[in-house]
Amino acid sequence: MENLNYTCPKCHHNTYKIGQMRATGGTLSKIFDVQNQKFTAVTCERCTYTEFYKAKTSALSNIFDFFTN
Repeated sequence: MENLNYTCPKCHHNTYKIGQMRATGGTLSKIFDVQNQKFTAVTCERCTYTEFYKAKTSALSNIFDFFTN
């Protein structure tokens, strides 16, 4: 996603920052505090409008997250 040709839908500016966010997905992941959903955030540098895109997670990262909580 680094070579993203992004234009903000609100202010039409084309500079942005990319970040990541993890979240729980369902009841069991909430109980065990496992963040098995991963999202990439694209934030406009001018107006700070942010869009989230779902990213792929691996089973290994989910297992590591379970044991490090």
